[in-house]
Amino acid sequence: MKTSLSPTTDRGLTLLEIFVILAVISVLGLLLVPALNRAKIRAQRITCNGYLKQIGLAYRVWEGDNKDLYPTQVAGTNGGTMDFITGPNAWRHFQVMSNELSTPLVLICPAESDRTRAAATNFDFLRNSNISYFVGIDANDTNPQLILSGDRNITNGTLVKNGLLELTTHRPSGWTAEMHDGVGNLALSDGSVQQVSATGLRTAVTNTGLATSRLQMPMLGP
Repeated sequence: MKTSLSPTTDRGLTLLEIFVILAVISVLGLLLVPALNRAKIRAQRITCNGYLKQIGLAYRVWEGDNKDLYPTQVAGTNGGTMDFITGPNAWRHFQVMSNELSTPLVLICPAESDRTRAAATNFDFLRNSNISYFVGIDANDTNPQLILSGDRNITNGTLVKNGLLELTTHRPSGWTAEMHDGVGNLALSDGSVQQVSATGLRTAVTNTGLATSRLQMPMLGP
């Protein structure tokens, strides 16, 4: 007895099935994109945190070779940058630590939004346009809570004057939305790095014990 085989028929997708598939893909995209953005932002913060730890370590190594003083505390005639703690000279403090930093790549935050800023190819050509971090010119080795460096999107609502932003406990400090989604990283004199919100920043300013913490900003132009 012969078995009869039914012929198979190839059938394409109907228009309704195509719409359903596209709708599912769109929903998955809407769910995945925010998660991927959050992961990217988190990765950038972690990388920035690591860069600031390298900067803090560079300070510690440099001061170990210079009588426990940071570059901002040493005159230019002795290899420091005390002569440049005002004006658009933030880059000079990092340049003098070129041996300790090893590469200028660590001076640009991966979340940098200013397209006019980019990593320098070497320290000889370093300028403020190659830097994402401010310099705490009042930092020293004796007070571990002083602000050493941090993201340039720090603010207290006042203008930068002669290259300096002055933070006080009498005026709220915070972060702009330029980098890290409205938060930022701080490097302290003890070598630690903290990711802090506006509230955490204000606490850090209070913890310095200073009436005014002066930050030299990597400002562009005169």
